[in-house]
Amino acid sequence: MSKQFTRSGILFVVSAPSGAGKTTLCDALRQTPDFVYSVSCTTRDPRAGEIEGEDYRFLVESDFLERAAAGDFLEYAKVHEHYYGTLRNPIRSNLEKGVDVLIDVDTQGAASIREYDEAFVRNALCDVFIMPPDLDELRRRLTKRGTETEAQINLRLMNAAREMELWRDYRYTIISKSMEEDLLKFRDIMGAERYLSRRLMLSDSVE
Repeated sequence: MSKQFTRSGILFVVSAPSGAGKTTLCDALRQTPDFVYSVSCTTRDPRAGEIEGEDYRFLVESDFLERAAAGDFLEYAKVHEHYYGTLRNPIRSNLEKGVDVLIDVDTQGAASIREYDEAFVRNALCDVFIMPPDLDELRRRLTKRGTETEAQINLRLMNAAREMELWRDYRYTIISKSMEEDLLKFRDIMGAERYLSRRLMLSDSVE
């Protein structure tokens, strides 16, 4: 028999105010198949070009609330008048198999995962906050996106100012610049977390 290192999966959680580039970053990260991307559930309507099961799982509110009551979600919250949630079973299954998982959630969702009642999930967590340069830049990005009204943009900016105060709650904070720089920084974090001694287990292997 020889010894070999194994580890359980890492739960990479990324949060950012709306318009800070989180979706663009996650889309770029998903081009490499070294983790599973967890597709969130939501009760909002699909935006132009969004694909069911790839961007989100779109649920009617009654179905979402039924699943929430059954304890199906790792976390869920009401954000911008709609519900968002992360299904628990697929994430736990992948982590147990040693597969890393990436999810993007708002600050409420990240806080819920930090306080989750299973130590296995909490120990797997690596949370990262994407900090936009300032609110003026955030307004420019939201306006350029062209998917919200002026009133909706103002609401998102108000929420963004509140969320940006929570960056210290996260293990890592990336000051957002270009998508390419943000991607490199996030990849550096992923690499470092995978080499943490506390995540490794030494076990016997049969030759």
